[in-house]
Amino acid sequence: MNTNVELSVSEFVAVFNQTVEYAFSGISIRGELANFRISKQQWVYFDLKDEAASVSCFGSVYQLPGPLEEGMLLRVKGLPRLHQRYGFSFNFSSIMPVGAGSIKRASELLAAKLEAEGLFAPERKRLLPYPPKVIGLITASPSAALADFLQILKNRWAGLRIDLYPVNVQGETATDEISRALEFFSAQSDLPDVVVVIRGGGSPEDLAAFNSEVVTRAVASSRVPTLVAIGHESDTSLAELAADRRASTPSNAAEILVPDKQMVQLKLKNMMIEFQVAIERKIKQAASQLERQREYTRNVLSGRLQHERRQLKQLSILLNALDPQTLLGRGYAIIRSNGQVSDGSDLGPGSIVAIELSRAAFEATIIKQLEVSRNVPKQPTT
Repeated sequence: MNTNVELSVSEFVAVFNQTVEYAFSGISIRGELANFRISKQQWVYFDLKDEAASVSCFGSVYQLPGPLEEGMLLRVKGLPRLHQRYGFSFNFSSIMPVGAGSIKRASELLAAKLEAEGLFAPERKRLLPYPPKVIGLITASPSAALADFLQILKNRWAGLRIDLYPVNVQGETATDEISRALEFFSAQSDLPDVVVVIRGGGSPEDLAAFNSEVVTRAVASSRVPTLVAIGHESDTSLAELAADRRASTPSNAAEILVPDKQMVQLKLKNMMIEFQVAIERKIKQAASQLERQREYTRNVLSGRLQHERRQLKQLSILLNALDPQTLLGRGYAIIRSNGQVSDGSDLGPGSIVAIELSRAAFEATIIKQLEVSRNVPKQPTT
């Protein structure tokens, strides 16, 4: 085999790159960030170094996990590349802060950036349907978080439809898988009532995907109300801050979503008892009011009847006083001329009259007309 091969510069660059691509599907380098800069808001340049060496890195701004800061410890995945003009560089495809300090600092920088944009503002939060009928669930399957979540839902409520979208919740692919899952549910024509993102506890590196800018923005831009529960109660990820509602654990997420059916049944039972007591009280009040109304009506009618009786008695006395027989009994007489009662104005000597007394009746002829003296009161003079 001839080991002395002569190549042109362009041929050497091509052979080198082909050899590297054939030999490596991907390389991850761990080192400290230095000389970080962004050109034309598109291209990213930085060095990755340790105590003994430094590697130049290059890539797109869209591959960044969020704001970075000099001195951070990073894990950079990509391929070495030899450019015809610019020489050697490590072309990165993904970047992930590593180590508790770097992860915390990266999260703080990204949190400040997103908060300034208003992604965590309370006025953006939407209310979750309670209880929902359809749940879009994003988590690892199988996993303890999934088992706990489903068990709590089963114990507390029934009749739910759960659409599971399984994803990796840690590792290099987690960020893309989680963001695609959120986009999937937002793209449905028949949207679920709520999208739930859960995972159990872990180290800061294990939870890094939920502190990435891609996942946090995907949660914030979801068309469906979101509930996110990552890690233990003390853990708070940026994805949780961007969600419409945060739960402390996956089990707590299930408790937030649905009521406890036993408590609901007890509440309904107590409501029925209270309703029955209220109805009985209303019936008693109505009966008491009816009795008062009846007594009032009875008193009004009794008073009216007594009044009418008094009126009737007075009318009876008046009628009795005006009865001709009563007058005749007092010594008065009724004089009729030609069958008609006469007041004397049409009578004179020779007139024949019929005289009716209380106990007798006579026919008489008037012999003489007498003068009648009447005391008529004088009219006042002015």
